[in-house]
Amino acid sequence: MTESFKGMKPSRRQFLTGAAAAGAGAVAAGAAKAAGDPLITEVQEWAQATGEGVDATPYGLPIQYESDVVRRNVEWLTADTISSINFTPIHALDGTITPQGCAFERHHSGAIELKKEDYRLMINGLVDTPLVFTYEDLERFPRENHVYFCECAANTGMEWAGAQLNGAQFTHGMIHNMEYSGVSLRTLLEEAGLDAAGDLKDKWVYVEGADASSNGRSIPMEKALDDVLVAFKANGEALRKEHGYPVRLVVPGWEGNMWVKWLRRIEVTNQAIESREETSKYTDTLEDGTSRKWTWVMDAKSVVTSPSPQAPIKHGKGPLVITGLAWSGRGAITGVDVSIDGGKNWQEARLAAPGTDKALTRFYLDIEWNGEEMFLQSRARDSSGYVQPTKAELRETRGLNSIYHNNCIQTWWVKANGEAENVEVS
Repeated sequence: MTESFKGMKPSRRQFLTGAAAAGAGAVAAGAAKAAGDPLITEVQEWAQATGEGVDATPYGLPIQYESDVVRRNVEWLTADTISSINFTPIHALDGTITPQGCAFERHHSGAIELKKEDYRLMINGLVDTPLVFTYEDLERFPRENHVYFCECAANTGMEWAGAQLNGAQFTHGMIHNMEYSGVSLRTLLEEAGLDAAGDLKDKWVYVEGADASSNGRSIPMEKALDDVLVAFKANGEALRKEHGYPVRLVVPGWEGNMWVKWLRRIEVTNQAIESREETSKYTDTLEDGTSRKWTWVMDAKSVVTSPSPQAPIKHGKGPLVITGLAWSGRGAITGVDVSIDGGKNWQEARLAAPGTDKALTRFYLDIEWNGEEMFLQSRARDSSGYVQPTKAELRETRGLNSIYHNNCIQTWWVKANGEAENVEVS
């Protein structure tokens, strides 16, 4: 990389006035021609007639020109879409809140149709009074609103063995960040009473979904009484069917499989149930064949979403906004560094807003791109002091047998023509 990249903080005004006057740069050239551009100087077709009325789309949809901003599946990843996953188009989004219609899906036996009127939630096991709640019952409890990310433990899993999927949507898109509304699990457990459980230090709750897979996970009581939410709204509206309508569990900072959808039962137990999803799945197999157990927390991670393979540079040389997302299940993001030379040098990115607990943080780095190739990387830091590792550092600890919890630094090779490719820098 040349020295011309280092320490540059371009002024947009200087660029658009100075460079335009000099006739240099694609953006400047466009600005210079604006005065003679018929799209701005002449009345266009869309301004010569009335448009659609307010009832054209009772539930608002994206305009047709954004029809490519959709979830996508990788057909060869699973045998059938019934038990599969699709990916959030993180390369095409900005800010931090994920629209529900773009938030990734993960199903074990397909998304089910369950009416609010037919919904029931049971709390049983080591409680004073076993209870069954209707949807309307849940709405009467004190409500909370929190923004959290949900990340599948397998996010970036294909990258363990090397650069595989060519796009941020596919390497890191098993994630969403939404504002959830609901009732704290602590409130419901206390409603049932926990005296019968005795000492809570070693107790667990087993949560189970209503779908055919009977997906269930064990959660330590300490976490259950901390920040777990029984949610029935996301981003202000009812949950979507694919996200567990009408009620799901939210387990902040922990792997997405524990965020049980279509939540039907919560059992207080003396021990972990050791279900299928916490034994044969969602454990980390090490080099020697043994597996790490109870690796629930999603460690600090980040990715540059643009430029990236699905979001190439199209404007040529000049001002360039590098942007991406960072998150941590152990707390808040406190900083993100960005490298344009494959990790040789780092610059501190600007956070769009101070990081918040267990939620996505948007970062930006504004540079002047001279048209040379770049090896883009980002590195997150969180409030626990943890720093996102390289892939080599993860492999040194865990080998190549893992599938889950890959939070390595990602590299995009941005070529001189602005196109980008998923590569590995060793």
